[in-house]
Amino acid sequence: MRLLYLAFGLILWTTSHASALDVEEHQYFPGSGARVLKILSTTDLALFAPYVRAFQDIRPDIAVDYTVVSSSELHRAIRDGAQFDLAISSAMDLQLKLANDGFALPYWSDAVEKLPDWARWRTLIFAITAESAVVVVNTDLFEGLDLPETRQDLLALLRDNPDRFAGAVGTYDVRVSGLGYLFATQDDRATDAFWRLNEVMGRLDPQLYCCSGQMIDDVDEGRLALAYNVLDSYAVGRLAADKGGRMQILEMQDFTNVMLRTVLIPATAQDIDAAGAMIDMLTTLGIRDQPGDWPLPSLSLSGPLEKSGFGPIRLGPALMVYLDPLNRRNFLTEWEDAMEQR
Repeated sequence: MRLLYLAFGLILWTTSHASALDVEEHQYFPGSGARVLKILSTTDLALFAPYVRAFQDIRPDIAVDYTVVSSSELHRAIRDGAQFDLAISSAMDLQLKLANDGFALPYWSDAVEKLPDWARWRTLIFAITAESAVVVVNTDLFEGLDLPETRQDLLALLRDNPDRFAGAVGTYDVRVSGLGYLFATQDDRATDAFWRLNEVMGRLDPQLYCCSGQMIDDVDEGRLALAYNVLDSYAVGRLAADKGGRMQILEMQDFTNVMLRTVLIPATAQDIDAAGAMIDMLTTLGIRDQPGDWPLPSLSLSGPLEKSGFGPIRLGPALMVYLDPLNRRNFLTEWEDAMEQR
């Protein structure tokens, strides 16, 4: 009966929402009461479900309606007035623009006050994880080659082995992936090697993706030799399930981009109390000292992140420079010239 109820609920939800949103995943978590917390998120359902269950351990009366979309789709939906109580995204720049343009409500509590200053922006945006961009490789397809340690190493490796890597390199399609665009623009700011690396990839018929998970799947299954700039949180989870031992995560030694996964309350929110309760739980978990049994990392910058030489991408107005329409158009034109060579 419960499965029938969930299926019927999904049919109703799809009928009323599918035309408005390009949905990747959706699940309704029933509560004991009538209240429903509606979350729009870029975080895969499998990764976020444990947080929903932890929240319902505290607030069993609140049902959670959880919808997964791309970061660009999330930004568009909130701007267009879609009614959700929380928006959780990996694209920090798009979140900041939503808040800066008046599409987020202020929130404050003892829990968010404990966040480091770099993990919040005003009373509008709150970080819940710190996640680095990494390279994931299929070691079977790297047989006989040294694994790269820097972007210069990667550039030289791809340039010198075109037959090996033709059609076997994956990265984001930055025209459709908000996170991919964020990482690309941060790479552009950090290193002169970024455009040379794109040009070398462009000569290899690169495979372009919307999401980290799809790239990691294709590395694991041997369709890709490497995926560039995927989220370490997704890669670590997949590596644990890689029984064939084909995958390896590489953290580039020249620098590491560290993304903050953030949450805000959209201006259209209907249940601000429930949204605040979820934010409090997520930020409390975010500042935990020990990893614990959670799919997503905390805000701790210890270990590899501490040694990377790069702190988290800063939440601030500088993030919106590349979102200026002219700057974005120029960046995408140059990116297309490099990545879609004929």
